[in-house]
Amino acid sequence: MADVRFGKLAESVVSLALPFVVAALVAGVLLLAIGENPLAIFGLMAEESFGSARRIASTLSAATPLLFTATATAICFRSGVFNVGVEGAFLTGGLAAIFVGYAAPASLGVVLIPLAMLAGAVVGAIWLWFPGWLLARWQVDEVVSTLMLNFIAAALTGYLINGPMLSPASGNNVTPPIHDAAELVRLMPPSTLHAGFLIGLLVLTLYGLWCRYTPAGFEAALVGLNRRFSRAMGISVGGTVIAVMVLSGVIAGLGGASHGLGQLYRFSDGFSPGYGFTGMAVALLGRNNPLGMLIGAVFFGALASAGTTIQLFSNIPLDLVDIIQGLVMIFAVMQIALPRLRKGAAHV
Repeated sequence: MADVRFGKLAESVVSLALPFVVAALVAGVLLLAIGENPLAIFGLMAEESFGSARRIASTLSAATPLLFTATATAICFRSGVFNVGVEGAFLTGGLAAIFVGYAAPASLGVVLIPLAMLAGAVVGAIWLWFPGWLLARWQVDEVVSTLMLNFIAAALTGYLINGPMLSPASGNNVTPPIHDAAELVRLMPPSTLHAGFLIGLLVLTLYGLWCRYTPAGFEAALVGLNRRFSRAMGISVGGTVIAVMVLSGVIAGLGGASHGLGQLYRFSDGFSPGYGFTGMAVALLGRNNPLGMLIGAVFFGALASAGTTIQLFSNIPLDLVDIIQGLVMIFAVMQIALPRLRKGAAHV
């Protein structure tokens, strides 16, 4: 029994590491092609990501939004719902939290933080409830509906921060700053690591417990494996689809709120540089497993943290980070898809 468990653990580690290794090899070839030393560049990136307490704090800070967006994505992927709308819920939830953070009376003190977080969660839930309902009621493709909602979220938030929510003290594209009492506490000042990281870890842990120990988590997994069998077992497939979409929105909205209250303190253009889409990569890489997603989030956080440094100390463009991230995502998807394609070919 111990040998079997060790074998499964080793298989999981190899499965998680393989996309990183292949992406590093391809990136290394690209570096050689432009006359750079891959080992020196990768060593510099590792040092800038984990070489000191300050650098580790920076890496964890960059990983914080991904803990939320990866979990929000995984909770749907695990249920067979390909939700690509986490980015939209992250944006709208973040804007709702920022609005509460500056518009509510400052006299509320630290109560502002739970109020703002609640606002982000509620708005995120509403944002993804709609495509969940469309899928459950009318079988509207969730990829199309959630992707379109991302564009709507970007346009809507852009309009609001240039119109009704525009800061009187700024030219354009920014809201007023939140009250000091609404700011999440810094964990390792003067670094940007804040309490949102701990909230993200809590959300990831609760997701793992939900998957493993709750009837709702079991039913969601069963729906993801076989919807027809789930219906025969008396499970409401439509209700489960809507439930996981709403939970995804809650988590994404909390992520946006955490980012706004702990990192930026206001909402502006560029509030999210694609955290929702990077979270998809992390969820795929981690196979919807909490530990795997934690490792993946830290890895992508390290890439983001070290990216600006390698641009300063070498001739390597920041685009290298995007290339590595894209390669990891491609190979992670291939690793999942190839066994299924082989299985399908075997039945032909």
